[in-house]
Amino acid sequence: MYIYDNYDQTMVDERVNQYRDQTRRFLAGELPAEEFQHLRLRNGLYIQRLAPMLRVAVPYGMLSSKQLRKLAFICRHFDRGYAHFTTRQNVQYNWPKLEEVPDILEALASVQMHAIQTSGNCIRNTTSDQYAGVAVDEIEDSRPWAELIRQWSTFHPEYNWLPRKFKIAVTGAREDRAAVQVHDIGVRLIERDGEVGLQILVGGGLGRTPVLAPVIREFLPKQHLLTYLEAILRVYNRYGRRDNKYKARIKILVRAMTPAVFAAKVEEEWLALKDGPETLTAAEITRVKSFFTRPAYAPTGQGQAVLDAALQENFAFKAWVTRNIKAHQEAGYAIVNVAMKATSIAPGDVTDEQLEVLADLAEKYSFGEVRVTHEQNVTLADVRQDDLYPLWKALCEAELAAPNLGLLTDIICCPGGDYCSLANAKSIPVAEAIQRQFDDLDYLHDLGDLDINISGCMNACGHHHVGNIGILGVDKKGAEFYQVSIGGSANTNAALAQILGPSFARAEIPGVIQQLVDVYLQRREADEQFVETYNRIGIQAYKDRVYA
Repeated sequence: MYIYDNYDQTMVDERVNQYRDQTRRFLAGELPAEEFQHLRLRNGLYIQRLAPMLRVAVPYGMLSSKQLRKLAFICRHFDRGYAHFTTRQNVQYNWPKLEEVPDILEALASVQMHAIQTSGNCIRNTTSDQYAGVAVDEIEDSRPWAELIRQWSTFHPEYNWLPRKFKIAVTGAREDRAAVQVHDIGVRLIERDGEVGLQILVGGGLGRTPVLAPVIREFLPKQHLLTYLEAILRVYNRYGRRDNKYKARIKILVRAMTPAVFAAKVEEEWLALKDGPETLTAAEITRVKSFFTRPAYAPTGQGQAVLDAALQENFAFKAWVTRNIKAHQEAGYAIVNVAMKATSIAPGDVTDEQLEVLADLAEKYSFGEVRVTHEQNVTLADVRQDDLYPLWKALCEAELAAPNLGLLTDIICCPGGDYCSLANAKSIPVAEAIQRQFDDLDYLHDLGDLDINISGCMNACGHHHVGNIGILGVDKKGAEFYQVSIGGSANTNAALAQILGPSFARAEIPGVIQQLVDVYLQRREADEQFVETYNRIGIQAYKDRVYA
């Protein structure tokens, strides 16, 4: 992973000192609230329903064991013993004290972390594929390109006051696990005529106006990544709406102009930037790639045999391997996914003790690194096959061995009305009620892959628009109701879900989900997954059942 140099560390340390003084002046009444608001947002601090909330940047989801232990330290000393993994591969603290946030930022800086630009109308944390560098379907590792974007966009004066918040995702695999089609800019590493280049998508996003991003450039030579992104941002900065925040996202601009006209304006802007100072040199690309070299793999050669023996002896271990383990590029190794979705625990929440356990297990089994995923889970990317069984036993002891990755109970969920001041309804109790409704693991495995995404408001932090089943909290005359949609997908064949119809009371939601699943089980063919059956039969059969 990327390691700070002296310049990086000095920059982050100075930012902490600046914010400490800004906080002191605000608390002393020397800095007006409206001025302090912009300053705290640029340092990741929101004021939520019950307390401040601090969002910590985790670039492309990567964390070291040392950083995990520091996050655990902050949980214990500055929060209530837990943190929260978000759908943008970040970490959030829900209960920091405003006056102690500078101390938290200082602690983060000591392990090369920060909260810079995790909020505000700026370029946010750049996200990527949690399997980058190890996925068997990978064309090229996306992490160096995400890191180049991070370095370019952090503190960039021209992009610190955009019309609206701005999100970029990068993927280097054939299967899209970074949801590039629902980002302001999506970058795909693709291969054409033996050369690897970039496909650029612009204008995706969820929220009030969900849109899948169109491709505006089919193939861009890699050295032009930053100049082309700058051209996009310049067009957005010049033409984006600033008079209405609901129409300020780039997706609205692209639709208003049409993708073809927007692309033409970007190309015209790019001609003035192409081959300029921000063109990536071979030396710079090599420098950044040097931080993402392959670890010192050392398979025993008997890993598969050891794994096969353990699979035959322990059915629970076999169920976990079936769902939570993915193939690795390196023979004798596997990708391990740790599902953070135990029933009665808010999806994505992790305690200080669990963070310590993950740090220990990463050091022992996965070269001291973990990745936070878009699904609010954790990945150990480099585990030897003969270590899978002892790793599983350790995860069982920490209550982190749920064998439900990708199943109905692996729910993506925003904090909702329990924490967020923007939410119309609670999300966490709905997720728990669904998990309790579907507590038979054999039944879940028979259902197969089925994504449920829950958002407490139209901001769509739970990505409900791209869930196979999406649930949106809505307000009806002060009462909490839930709108259900089906057919969404965030993968390579991305799709926006369609609304079933009138919303439901909270108590009805588990039964509604059961009815949707019943239609799927009755109508599926062969090995069809939920969304495949929906695509074949359409929405009416589900409506007829639910509203009968």
